[in-house]
Amino acid sequence: MNKAEVLKEIIEQRRSIFPKDYNENEISQEIIDEILHSATLAPNHKRTKPWRFKIFKGQEKAKLALEMQSIYKATQPEQLFLEKKYNDIGFKINKADTVISIVVNFSGMVPEWEEIAAVSMAVQNMYLTCTANGIGCYWSSPKIVDHLKESLTIEENQKCLGLFYMGQI
Repeated sequence: MNKAEVLKEIIEQRRSIFPKDYNENEISQEIIDEILHSATLAPNHKRTKPWRFKIFKGQEKAKLALEMQSIYKATQPEQLFLEKKYNDIGFKINKADTVISIVVNFSGMVPEWEEIAAVSMAVQNMYLTCTANGIGCYWSSPKIVDHLKESLTIEENQKCLGLFYMGQI
């Protein structure tokens, strides 16, 4: 196959694959590094490199699950609280081998939408690299990520756009 055919095949195979379908096998650090490197190759106006990623594995990931469950419980009116949703938050994070926070850094040099678009292209590169490596992944943007400012050390000119879940399939 030539490069164009390989690329077309990867693009056609790219799908969101959810944590319930991940197995227990670990993703190697080499592949995680490759996924993040491909993200940094996304086009970005004035070379602002607006993406900020934080990797959660092991204990940090378990801590993130508990924090997000606590945020959900604290921010939901009692009559809207769903035990299933609360449990699903923890399950998805804990079932994933790796979770990466997706944060945009607004430089002030270009319109904000351009920085968001650049981060989105970076995430698409992550999706494609996961697909090429047989890694399941998906980008989730629950409202509760807005409450992760402290644990993600989000600055005033930054915004969390969601979490990127990854696991072996």
